[in-house]
Amino acid sequence: MKKLLGVVGVVLGLAVFLVILKFYHAKEDNLETTTLYAMDTLMEIQVAGDEALLDESERRIGNLEKALSVTDPESEIGLLNEKKQYTMSKQTTEILKNALDICKETDGDLDISIYPVLTAWGFTTSKYRIPEETEIKDLLKYVDYRRISIRNGSNGTSLVTIPSDMKIDLGSIVKGYTSNMLADYYRKMGVKSALINLGGNVQCVGKKPNGQPWNVAIKSPFKDTKSGILGVIKAEDVAIITSGGYERFFESNGEVFWHILDPDTGKPAKNGLVSVTIIGKDGLMCDGFSTALFVKGLDEAIDFWKTRDDFDAVFITDDGNVYVTEGIADKFSLSSEYYDAKLTVVRK
Repeated sequence: MKKLLGVVGVVLGLAVFLVILKFYHAKEDNLETTTLYAMDTLMEIQVAGDEALLDESERRIGNLEKALSVTDPESEIGLLNEKKQYTMSKQTTEILKNALDICKETDGDLDISIYPVLTAWGFTTSKYRIPEETEIKDLLKYVDYRRISIRNGSNGTSLVTIPSDMKIDLGSIVKGYTSNMLADYYRKMGVKSALINLGGNVQCVGKKPNGQPWNVAIKSPFKDTKSGILGVIKAEDVAIITSGGYERFFESNGEVFWHILDPDTGKPAKNGLVSVTIIGKDGLMCDGFSTALFVKGLDEAIDFWKTRDDFDAVFITDDGNVYVTEGIADKFSLSSEYYDAKLTVVRK
């Protein structure tokens, strides 16, 4: 009950904070603002434009959630998981194909078929437990994104087939896709300035109305902080998406177990990283990479970054060190609470 009350308190506190932000920005920056709860996330959207844009945004988010929610048995994902074969809409087909591309690019460190293992740990129900080794081993037999079959149909649809004991979940990339979708919609409608905050998944359109870059905070993964902010990135026209062990976890006998699982072991990925932030133009890619690089660990994540030219990153390790890739080094600054943290610029 204490944990439940704590969660409720956090949500209410965030709601109050976002409402305050709404009035502040409406006054200072002429931004229309809305807050909503969707995809298990408290969201805030700020747009320099007509309020009707926000109504349409909420409608589009709702439609996506209805199509992709793994907990809704009537969603496209829910029906696929139940029937093991289902004809997906054009939009869901696009999202699924993009997700599978990221699974392949990251050598399976992101695997959208990990859902039954997450369920075994209780991360999908909040009924937390530590599964037996034999249970994890049995479930891992069906974790393999390569066994998902997509047969293209007409008008962009597809017939998707999964093995009998497999279930998939697009939660690792859906908010990144959503922010991309909204940013593209705003640009199409002539919006020059917008900030889309989907619970830590941030995407910005242009700069702030006053011509200054957006200041996007990176949450501290550590408990001993007053502000809760480790650093700030000055941003424009990019997505900034963070995955951290602090987002969803439980403790047992003094040990912390978080929801980011290694698909190879079926256990929480613990390799020294506690937070990974990805910065790039493609929100879906940033969302997927933030999880996959967390699983890879610092050295492999840096090696992966060196092979790419489409994103930058901020890595935070469990000993408090911060690693920033060279492309955003001049845009990132530590908060006053972490002024003395060891900051390393990673170069190719």
